[in-house]
Amino acid sequence: MNLDLSEMSQLAPIFRELYKGFHISRRDPELYAQLSNLQDQYRGLFRALGFELVCDTRGFYYFVPEQAAAQVNKTAQRLSLFTFILVEHLADQGRDPMAVLDGGSIGRDELPSLLEKYRDLFLQAEVQTPEELEEKIMRRMTQLGFAGEENGVFRFLPPMHRFLDVCLSVQQDRNLAASLHSDLPLPTPMLVDEDDIIVIDDVEESEEEALARAIAEEQEIDA
Repeated sequence: MNLDLSEMSQLAPIFRELYKGFHISRRDPELYAQLSNLQDQYRGLFRALGFELVCDTRGFYYFVPEQAAAQVNKTAQRLSLFTFILVEHLADQGRDPMAVLDGGSIGRDELPSLLEKYRDLFLQAEVQTPEELEEKIMRRMTQLGFAGEENGVFRFLPPMHRFLDVCLSVQQDRNLAASLHSDLPLPTPMLVDEDDIIVIDDVEESEEEALARAIAEEQEIDA
């Protein structure tokens, strides 16, 4: 593949955001537009780095590391659990979970009562206080592009469908789980946690070094 780096003017910010687990959606117009227009070029470059660039038809991009371990990291577990709790909570209130989690919002003032109602479940995610709920879950959701926050209101963005898909699948299997008298495990999407770094041949690589190496490798292939 011929790489024209002059066309890929947003390469550095795109790689930086995807590398740290962020989901690029239409909320990021410049990055999203360039990924859409040069999708094949970006896929080829990132594949050389060991990542699969995924485009969800609902309007967002994210990385899947090829070398991802089978065990899901804590961030993904927490966000999956939180989404599952929200689906249950909203349904109990007579609110449509899909309407809220697909572009809707919740207020910061709703978090303490949510924590109290599902305290046992939140303990599994090592979340015990409203401050920890905001720090370990809500802050990570905004950092990774699943939600935006303004004036104490968290608005959910299209990448939330990654977790909604999981929750809907679990809901459909609940009758089966009950009939078997067993709990179904909650599957979770793979995310890049905040402490994760890429290791190539047992040498730690910064994102800048990884990007430079991938470009060099791709240019060697084209030569």
